[in-house]
Amino acid sequence: MSYNIYIEYRFTVKPPGPASDILIAELGEAGFESFLEEEDAVLAYIQKVDWSVDILKEIDILSNSNFEIDYDYKEIEQENWNATWEQNFQPIIVNDICMIRAPFHDPINVEYDIIIEPKMSFGTGHHETTHMMLQHILNFDVKDKTVLDMGSGTGVLAILSAMRGAATVDAIDIDNWCYLNAKENIERNKMNFISVYEGDVALLKDKKYDLIIANINRNILLADIPTYIDSLNENGTLLLSGFYTEDLDMITEKCMNKGLKFKKNLERNNWVAAKYVN
Repeated sequence: MSYNIYIEYRFTVKPPGPASDILIAELGEAGFESFLEEEDAVLAYIQKVDWSVDILKEIDILSNSNFEIDYDYKEIEQENWNATWEQNFQPIIVNDICMIRAPFHDPINVEYDIIIEPKMSFGTGHHETTHMMLQHILNFDVKDKTVLDMGSGTGVLAILSAMRGAATVDAIDIDNWCYLNAKENIERNKMNFISVYEGDVALLKDKKYDLIIANINRNILLADIPTYIDSLNENGTLLLSGFYTEDLDMITEKCMNKGLKFKKNLERNNWVAAKYVN
């Protein structure tokens, strides 16, 4: 079996504070796929085929005199990256009723027990945005609804929606590894009626949903929000995350320009997960 080759960057950030979050956001826009946050460092991963030696030239925070950021990098194979995940991936509990764990963790008695093998995919519940989107879904009556998880990563949000009684669930991600990983996790959790697609917003043509979930970065959201809204049923709901508190106004303006109303938002360490309705 062949494995993708990744470049692993290790950044030490002083002081960590908001600098780590800003760094991750800027790296995400530069093409980095996945991140691990340690107590004193940020690990960032990008496929070697997408990498160049000057990949960091547009990362503005590296030249910010308010922070001291050092880094080095190395090649790493996918199987070694997965071993790193296993060493660092701890189970989490959301709202006391939903557990996100790896296959090697022991289960506990909760209403929703979700098993995720994250591999290179985003979405284990540890990042603030995924955690808040899980909270939104737990507080939303998903029963008998048609649901789309856009930018689905591991598929964890699609899986929780299915567990909570959604009638149909589609999961879409542009990254092939995420597409394959979501299929594995959906099978692992016996939610086989979830449909997984590899692609982007173009796949939404002629499709309609009661609930659309999109946990992606700000720029993609701003570009794709009009298509999401066109794909909402009457009285539909749009859940958006992947952006900072200071970006909420521009996201809300984009939604309101297409007729949605702002309902509420959650905040966690300057990250936001917002709810809009039509």
